[in-house]
Amino acid sequence: MENYDERRNEQRLRYYWPIWFAENPDHSLTQGQMVDVSSRGASFNCYADQECPHLGQDITARFSVPKYGCDDSFDIADFTRTGHVCRIECINPFMRRIAIQFGNPLPFKPGEQIEAQAATY
Repeated sequence: MENYDERRNEQRLRYYWPIWFAENPDHSLTQGQMVDVSSRGASFNCYADQECPHLGQDITARFSVPKYGCDDSFDIADFTRTGHVCRIECINPFMRRIAIQFGNPLPFKPGEQIEAQAATY
């Protein structure tokens, strides 16, 4: 089995909140479940139906990311990003894991924010 983590140069934040996506943001959105996110991309699970993105497709995604504070609190940062589908994994006959690379990165590194704050003390 290939280890995708070795190619990553940024730690990802793993969490399981909703993500909404569509090929055209003016059309109705389809819901998936976020698996992880970095400043440059995300992966999420969705049903393997007609709304499931295909490899190479550009989609628009709306999602929220927890933004942690130094006192163990967190706020929610909402984002809309266009992304390019760069990988699709078959979880089972009914579900797919979609990996997208954002066209415009997030303004912070979600998986490294706690470590970055600890380094400032």
